[in-house]
This record gives sequence, C-alpha cells and structure tokens, in this order.
Amino acid sequence: MSEVPPVDLVTAELHGSLEDPALTSMNLLNEVASRFPGALSFAAGRPTERFFDPEVVHSWLRTFSRHLTEERGLPEEEVRRTLCQYGRTKGIVHDLIAQNLARDSGIEADPEAVVVTVGCQEAMFLVLRALRADERDVLLSVSPMYVGLTGAARLVDLPVLPVISGPTGIDLDNLVAQIRKARQQGLRPRACYVMPDYANPSGLSLNLAQRHELLALAEQENILLLEDNPYGLFHSGQGTPPTLKALDSGRRVVYLGSFAKTVLPGARVGYVVADQRVATADGEVGLFADQLSKIKSMVTVNTSPIAQAIVGGALLENDFSLEQANTRERGIYRDSLNRLLTGLHSRFGQHPGISWSAPAGGFFVCVTVPFTVDDALLEHSAREHGVLWTPMSHFYSGAGGTKTLRLSVSSLTAEAIDEGLDRIAELFTEQMAVKVAS
Repeated sequence: MSEVPPVDLVTAELHGSLEDPALTSMNLLNEVASRFPGALSFAAGRPTERFFDPEVVHSWLRTFSRHLTEERGLPEEEVRRTLCQYGRTKGIVHDLIAQNLARDSGIEADPEAVVVTVGCQEAMFLVLRALRADERDVLLSVSPMYVGLTGAARLVDLPVLPVISGPTGIDLDNLVAQIRKARQQGLRPRACYVMPDYANPSGLSLNLAQRHELLALAEQENILLLEDNPYGLFHSGQGTPPTLKALDSGRRVVYLGSFAKTVLPGARVGYVVADQRVATADGEVGLFADQLSKIKSMVTVNTSPIAQAIVGGALLENDFSLEQANTRERGIYRDSLNRLLTGLHSRFGQHPGISWSAPAGGFFVCVTVPFTVDDALLEHSAREHGVLWTPMSHFYSGAGGTKTLRLSVSSLTAEAIDEGLDRIAELFTEQMAVKVAS
C-alpha cells in the first residue's frame, strides 16, 4: 500500500470559498468532460467555434493599430507602447465600447464610466468587492443563479439572498420581501443581480413592463441593479426590449458586459459601465468606475492591451455594431434552439412527467424530469450514454433544481443535437424504468 504523502496545508485553514459548491461546480463539469472526451456536450455555454480564424484576429489588430495612427494621431513609437506596454487601468478601448453600446443597446455611456476588464468575471468581482463594506452587506440575485456570480460573491464574503424567478424572470413581490426581511435582520442589501435577456441558466427574459417596474423598485428601495447581458444579441430575429441601462434615468444600473460571445472568447475582454457618482472622504465627487479602477490596479493592473486591440479592431471593422456582425451566429443559435425544442417535443411531447422551457433566444433550455438529477447521474450519463448536460442544482444556493437539467445548444451542430437527444432519450427511458421498478 502506498503511503499517503504528507500535507502542508488543509482547506480548513484557507478561505472558506475553496470548498464552496459555487467554486467547485465548474471544475466538476470540466473534469467529467475531460474524462469522457467522446461524449456529446450540452453542458458548455461556449460560443460556436466554426468561424474562429487567426487571420481575422490579425486583421482586427492591424485595424486598431491604424486607428491609433490615423484617428488618434499617435506616432509609431506611441502605438508600439500602447499595444505592448503596461497600459491605462480603465482600458484603451473604453471610447469604442461606449460607441458600441450607443449603436447596439441605446446606452449613452460616458467613456470615463467604462472600465475594461479581464472578462466579465473580473467586472463582477470588482463591483462586488467595492460594494462589500462590512459584514452587514448582502447581495440579491434571481434564483436559479449564474455560478460565476455566486462564486465571485463568495470570494469577497458577500452573502447572496435568492429571489424567486417565477415564470417571467423575476418575482418583484419576492424581491421586495427579501429586501425588507434583510433590513429587519440588520442587514444592508446593496444590489440585485439580474440577467434580463435569456438568462443563464433559466433562459427567461423580462418584458418591457417588468423592466420599468424593476427600475422603479430599485429607486424605491434604494438598491443598485447589476445587469449582465451576454446573450441579448442572440434573439429570434425580432430583437429584445431595451436594456435596463438604456432605460436607467437614475443611475441605478451597473452594466456588466463581455465580448466572449460576440467577438472572441479567447481575448478575455469584458467591461463594466459604472456611472454612479461617488463622494470621497475628502469631499471630492467622482465616478464609481474610478473606484473600481483602484481595485483592478491591485488585481490585474490592466487588461491586456493586445486583447483590447483585437476587440477594438472588431468594433471598428463592424462600424461598432456587434448586432450586425453576429447575424450569421445569431441564425445558427436560433436554428439550433429550434432544433432542440422540436427534438424534445418529438421525443417527449407525449410524456406528462417531462417538460421544458421554450426561450425565444439565447443558449439554454431547462428540462424537468420525474427522477433525481445529480452529479452521479451526470457521470453515469457520460460513461454509459455518451452525453453531457448540467444539473440545475448547481445554480441554487440551497435546495432546488434536483429534478431539472440544463441543455446548451451553442456549440453543437444540428447532427450532434439530434444524436445527443437520442442519447438523452435512452438515459431518460432507463431512469424512468428504474423509478418504476423501485
């Protein structure tokens, strides 16, 4: 018998987040996928890879370099420094992002209110770190909730209070009840995280009336709204209602964005629009973005200027419209979503114990079944049936989602969706037989 190697550290003496389910769920899914590389995966919410082209990346970089020379008037030496040296903490493409937001989302953002981040995940971390002043502070989030948000909150010791989503994306009465209950307990609700368009994982969206009601509620209850919008461009072709930020006249919305789905995930470029006015101890008034920049300077110093240049070039080449640039991808995702929904109906439409959501866009569909869905079943599904999906229990802070799974269509071909659904049907038939037998 081999000896157990001596240990130098134990997790009990490290930060408590390291054993939190929110931080381990992504690792679990990646680990299962790596052990069963032949399994078809409905688990990952990655964008399609079929159009990745390194030559396009070089084109975007050259376009941005010309922009620095011709539009900004920088000499060659300064262009090299801008691209290759440590850079401005808030970013070098903040003005281009502001133009993109105006063009695609109707958001009139002061470029100085934009902080360019290392993916949207850093944007979340910066905002939550700034809002968490002491142990009284809490965050609210629509549940089921994105694990990246709950993981970031755990890292900064900011408890997350779940808000019922209901059938429409958010239960506003429950949001008010949670806010007031927290205050009665001596807590300080700072913000509510919400994904208004095709939310991950539920796929739900808020209609226009609900967006106005949510903004009014945020004003009434004196909280911020953290709006995350990674999927808004991937609609059915009919567009989406205005973003919360576009409707925000009282600076209640901190807007979180990413170019992972719309330009290039490997660039790892996101941003936050934080135009809230902040009074400092010395009586000065500045932007919340300036405070976030201070935190960023101690975390990542600055976002890779090369990565920013790639995104900047993509924005310039597409006249700042990623809505237009993603026409091809939007069509693929729409067709894939329709194929998945049609396939679910043809296989399970006559089964009263199986139901599913029917979002109008985005990547995700949730399927409810009459048996328990957990990590053990996921591994069994990968090993015996060659198909991966995500247990919805990963998206709840407590009990919940134990009979629901999430399917993502973003990275599968039409043929793979059909084959994957056949494998899922085999799994469901097997599990329902086991349930009857027991």
